[in-house]
Amino acid sequence: MDLGPAKKTVIVREYLLDVGKIQVFEDYLVSVFDQGATLTLERAYQIIGISEIHFRDKNFGIISHRVNSYAIDPTVYTYFRQLENLKAFAIVSNKEVDMHNFHIEKLFYKNPMKYFIDYQKALKWVRSRVILSTPE
Repeated sequence: MDLGPAKKTVIVREYLLDVGKIQVFEDYLVSVFDQGATLTLERAYQIIGISEIHFRDKNFGIISHRVNSYAIDPTVYTYFRQLENLKAFAIVSNKEVDMHNFHIEKLFYKNPMKYFIDYQKALKWVRSRVILSTPE
């Protein structure tokens, strides 16, 4: 499947939260949380709010770029899975603990979710899922 020529990646907006940052792109967002942070339901609502501002009427994906180690309340995924236009959720990390945690997180999310070591492969997968799910 050819997604066409690669577009220049432009950050539409960047949000600095008290636990890290959210970068919004045309059809996906990337989260990078601080070392030792905890992703709680309150923080998840912030991310959901950001997604509603930028992707209210269009499909999108999320890339969780786990540069740092942080804790996640897995129940946040029950709220993320209610976003009907969220078509892909990618976790990017080269840490073994994140790979183990991914299997637990996936049990809560139950929608298309994949683990990657390589950011570019995650981006390609997310964009392909978003594009395939967009009606012509």
